Amino acid sequence: MSTELRVRIVQDPSNGFRTLPDELTQGPDITVCLDVLAGDRIRARLYGPAVPSLYGTEHRVDLSVRPAEVRAGAARLCRQWKELLVDHQPLAEDGRPLPGGPERPYAALVDLRDRPTEELYDIVDELVLVGSELLFGTLLGGDDPRVVRFRDYLAEALAAREGLRVRFDSELHVPWPMVCLRQEDVPMPRPIAGAAGLFPLFLGHRHQIEQTGGAYPWLGGRREAPAVPSVSLNHDTRVDRKGLTRAAEVAAVLAKDTSFVERTTRAELVRALADSGLCEQLMYFWCHGHFVSNGSQPAILALKLTDQTTIDAQTVRERRRGFGDDSPFQPFVVLNACHAGIPEGGGDLAFLGRALIHAGARGVLGPQIEMPQVFAAEYALEFLSRYLRGAETAGSVAHAVARRFADELRNPLGFAYALHCGMDTRLERAALPTADTGQEVAV
Repeated sequence: MSTELRVRIVQDPSNGFRTLPDELTQGPDITVCLDVLAGDRIRARLYGPAVPSLYGTEHRVDLSVRPAEVRAGAARLCRQWKELLVDHQPLAEDGRPLPGGPERPYAALVDLRDRPTEELYDIVDELVLVGSELLFGTLLGGDDPRVVRFRDYLAEALAAREGLRVRFDSELHVPWPMVCLRQEDVPMPRPIAGAAGLFPLFLGHRHQIEQTGGAYPWLGGRREAPAVPSVSLNHDTRVDRKGLTRAAEVAAVLAKDTSFVERTTRAELVRALADSGLCEQLMYFWCHGHFVSNGSQPAILALKLTDQTTIDAQTVRERRRGFGDDSPFQPFVVLNACHAGIPEGGGDLAFLGRALIHAGARGVLGPQIEMPQVFAAEYALEFLSRYLRGAETAGSVAHAVARRFADELRNPLGFAYALHCGMDTRLERAALPTADTGQEVAV
C-alpha cells in the first residue's frame, strides 16, 4: 500500500533567482484614469480584463468638463450626505422634532432597520441621484458621441457583475464608493423593497474600489513580515470620554497579539515619524479632523490628538523626506478622523493620505464626510477585527464591511469610507518556527 510522505524543504538554493525582488500582484479588473492635461483639460481612459474591448485598445476620450467642476461636484456630494443623511431631523406635523427619539437618528444609530421605510428610502434615493449625476452628468456629461460611447462602456463594465477590483487612477479626488450607477444600468431580476433595492447602485456596494494617483509610489520592495505585527493607536483621549462608542473595544483589538504602541500627542507622533527605523504594519488614528486653508487651493485635512496641535501633510513630509527607499516605513493607515467637516468651497481629504503614501504607507482608509462617532467606532471595530487576522486584503475587507452595514443594518455610511491605494494590501505575519526546525529527514 502506498503511503504519502510529508516533505518539507529545508534549503532552497534557487531562492532569489526565480522571483523578482518586488511583490507582483494581479492587475485590477477595471482601471479608470482621469489625466489632467495642459489647458485645464481632462482625458479619461478605461481598460482592464472586465472592460468590453474596442479593437483591442483602451477606451480614451477628452472630456468637456474642467477639473474645478469635478472637485466642486465631489464636494457637493459629500455635503449632501452630511445634510440629507447624517443631519436628518424627523419633524412632526407642527414642524417640531419628534419626541421620544434622538434628534438626529442617522448620526446616533448604527442599526437603521427600525427607521421608517419611506423616510430612509427617500434619503437614499436622493443620494443615488446626486451620486449618479456626478458621474454621468458632471464628469461624463454632454452629447459628444465619443463621450457617450465612453460613458456606455464604463456603465456596462461596472454593472455587468459585482465583486470586481476597480482602480480609479487620478489626481482628481472623488469619493468613488459614494458614486452611483443609474437604475437603468442595473436592471434588477426582481424588485427589492425599500432602500435595500437602491444599495446595489452604489459603487462601494458593488465593487472593491481604490483611488490611486502618481506612478510607482513605492520604489522599495516589501519588507519581511514580522511574526508579531507592530500596531499603533494614535488618538485624542478626549474623544468619547464618556464611553458612548465602542472605541475601547477597538483599542483592545489593536493590542491583542501585536506589538502595541499608544500615542496621544503630536510630539509623540512626530518623534516616531522622525525615526528612520519606524516599522509599523498598521497605524490607526482616532481623533478629530479639521480643514486648514491652503491659499488658492482647496483646504486640506489636518488632525489633532489630545494636545490639540495640528498634524498635516507637511508634518509627515518634513519628518520623512530625508529617508530613502531602504526605510522600513510601510504601514497600512486608517485615518478614522471623526467630525472632519467639509469646509465651504470643498476640501482635499486625500492630501494627508498622499503624503503618507509617498512616505511609504501601503494604503490609507478614511471617511469622506463628517462621520458620526458612534458609526466611526463600529466601522473601525469591524474593519480592524477582520484585517488584523491577516487572511483578507484591505480592499476585500472594506467592501465586505460596507456591504454588511448596508445589507444587514440598512446603513449606507460604510460607503463613505474610501481607500487611497492599498486594495491588495494584507497584514502578513512570518511563520513561527516549528518544533522540527533545522531537522532534516531523508526521503
